[in-house]
Amino acid sequence: EIRAPVPEDLAPDELTVERAEELLGAGSNDRVIGVDPGSGLPVLVRGGRFGPYVQLGETNGGKPKTQSLLDGMTLDTITMEQALQLLSLPRMLGTDVDGEAIEATHGRYGPYLKKGSDSRSLDHDSQLFSVTLDEARALFSQPKPARGGARGAAALRELGTDPESGHPVSVKEGRFGPYVTDGVTNASL
Repeated sequence: EIRAPVPEDLAPDELTVERAEELLGAGSNDRVIGVDPGSGLPVLVRGGRFGPYVQLGETNGGKPKTQSLLDGMTLDTITMEQALQLLSLPRMLGTDVDGEAIEATHGRYGPYLKKGSDSRSLDHDSQLFSVTLDEARALFSQPKPARGGARGAAALRELGTDPESGHPVSVKEGRFGPYVTDGVTNASL
C-alpha cells in the first residue's frame, strides 16, 4: 500500500489521476533521524495531514508519541536535538502555591501553559522551553484574557452625546463590521 499526503492548497476538484500519480511518485519525506537514548526507539520525522511532526517509535498497533513541528522547523532541517526537545513536551515546570502542577505544552492553537483545567497562552514557541515556574505563576495570578482578544473595541470616531440618554455615542469596528454604540445599544452600519 502506497500513500502520500495531499497538499492543503490543492482543491479536491484539482486532484486528477495524473496529479495523484505525481504525489505518489514523489515518495515520502518520512525518515528516521536517530534513536532516542532513553527508550532506544527510533525518532522519525513525518509529513502528516495537519503538517509535519516528529514521532517516537514505529506504528505497530499502538499509538506512538508525536509532536507537531514548531514555527521555523521543517522536515528537512530539524535536528535530533530539536526532535527530542519536542518529544519532551509537555514540560513540567513545577507546582503552583495551591499544589496544582503547571506544564508548558503546544496545542492546536499554539504554545500555552496548563494548570488543571485552566490555561494561559504563550506568545512564542520558544517560550515552551524557556518559561520559568515564577513566570508561569505570574501569568496564572492575572485574570484570564477575554476570548479572541475581545477587550472592547477602540472608538473609530466619537459622535457626541445622545440627547435622550446622555451617553457618549461612537463608531467602533466590530467582528461583523462597523457599528454605532452608546455603551448600551449597538446598531450595525
